[in-house]
Amino acid sequence: MAARADGWPELSAARLWPTMETLQLWAQIVGKTRLSQTPWLNHGWHVTLRVSARGLTTGLIPHGAVGFSMEFDFIAGALIIRVSDGGERRVVLKSGTVADFYAEVQDALSALGVACRIDLTPDEMAEATPFPLDERFRQYDPEVARDYWRALVQVDRVFNLYRTGFLGKCSPVHLFWGAFDLAVTRFSGRPAPLHPGGVPHLPDAVTREAYSHEVSSAGFWPGDSGREPAFYAYAYPAPPGFEAATVAPAAAHWDAGLGEFVLPYAAVRAEADPDAALCAFLESTYEAAADLAAWDRAALECPRGTPRHPRRVG
Repeated sequence: MAARADGWPELSAARLWPTMETLQLWAQIVGKTRLSQTPWLNHGWHVTLRVSARGLTTGLIPHGAVGFSMEFDFIAGALIIRVSDGGERRVVLKSGTVADFYAEVQDALSALGVACRIDLTPDEMAEATPFPLDERFRQYDPEVARDYWRALVQVDRVFNLYRTGFLGKCSPVHLFWGAFDLAVTRFSGRPAPLHPGGVPHLPDAVTREAYSHEVSSAGFWPGDSGREPAFYAYAYPAPPGFEAATVAPAAAHWDAGLGEFVLPYAAVRAEADPDAALCAFLESTYEAAADLAAWDRAALECPRGTPRHPRRVG
């Protein structure tokens, strides 16, 4: 696929989808491994994956006297498992069945002495076949995966810049493998109404804990077989009038079916300055949510950070 000199690759749902569906299922196996070993952190932040210089990583996972990490290395074309005692195994990323991938991962973990028992059912997906029973052949194109990851590198950079302009509680920039979106979330500091739940194949207790407090959240989603890759932004609870707010850039719009603002990835990539276009979307949707819900913006915000310059105080 074509790539701009500034690093934003071309992405389309038609080319992405078969590989993304496969990768999402693999990521659930890896993410659930982290979930099985890590103490619960508020809003499910302990289960996520992070963008790395090679792909997507769990970071360090505790396992008794040792720790281990699992990284989708899209350059090497392998899931690399490393243990703090020096052990390492690789599972090749290739077309095949989820059942085979699951078995290879479990064999590698056992061989390294860090075997884990995980929940076997995919979360937040229409198809919920347990991993060991999923024998359907699935496509995986390594170049498509690399283009997706290259986009994540750019999005992660802009999301982290946006994150520096907030003094209040703010999530890391991280990928939730359930919905398969890279997200960043700001908090007002106030508790939220109990979430109604109802997310497919996800316990209501998890959803309610995730939305225990008032949020303005934004993210990037690679699309599916019927929808193109896009950025999104929403508030929970959504304040009255949020859907009618004026947001930027011009290509952003309210999607009533999703209940959130949407900005096509292609529109950002087409801009002369994609960074500025994405920042405008992040800031304008946040400002709409914060103003309509009367957040204490003066206490919560600060200028964006710059390299080597501490935030000025006093």
